[in-house]
Amino acid sequence: MAHLLVVEDDPQLREALLRALRDKGHAVVTAPTGMAGLDAAVTHPPDLVVLDLGLPDVDGAQVLRMLRAVSDVPVIVATARDEEPEMVAALGDGADDYIVKPFGAAQLDARVKAVLRRLGAGAAEEPLRVGGLTVDPAAREVTLDGAAVDLTPREFDLLAHLARRAGRVVSRRELLAEVWHQPLGGADKTVDVHLSWLRRKLGETAQAPRYLHTVRTVGVKLAAPEPS
Repeated sequence: MAHLLVVEDDPQLREALLRALRDKGHAVVTAPTGMAGLDAAVTHPPDLVVLDLGLPDVDGAQVLRMLRAVSDVPVIVATARDEEPEMVAALGDGADDYIVKPFGAAQLDARVKAVLRRLGAGAAEEPLRVGGLTVDPAAREVTLDGAAVDLTPREFDLLAHLARRAGRVVSRRELLAEVWHQPLGGADKTVDVHLSWLRRKLGETAQAPRYLHTVRTVGVKLAAPEPS
């Protein structure tokens, strides 16, 4: 049973989500505003937050940024905003998934379980080492040549997925399905944006790669740098 916090201002939808998620076996509390949700997330940390963006007091995107400053609790953004820039911005701010209204309870429950399963899957994994890069799934930490690399939750998941398949070309379709949980496809640009952010934090560029190598029209490969 997961302990969930649902931050949603619409009273009818909030009550419907409360009942539906409880029927799925989760323990659920709700908050009608962004600040109430932020306070609840910090005071009584849940296993996962379901966050609306259109909140009456503070925009949900700002709530997400404030929450990420103090907590790494998984967040699923659940919103009517279906524009790609909004989605990319939310994922960049640390959302673990993004679901567009209207959606069914079964779909949200599946997303909740997928995020929690993915984030908990590394508990028994040994650190993954590729050259001077170390990815520790249990601690959710990354070091490069001994120095810590600060990644968002989604950036970490993307890098860990590639590290588990080091030396192999991974398609964007696979990344969308396994990291973003969009098995029916999605926006390749989302993958490219996150790869760009990862490269910057690893001190490289697409034009001068060290670890992340793009294979045109196919995907991306994580590999140790060639000896100089």
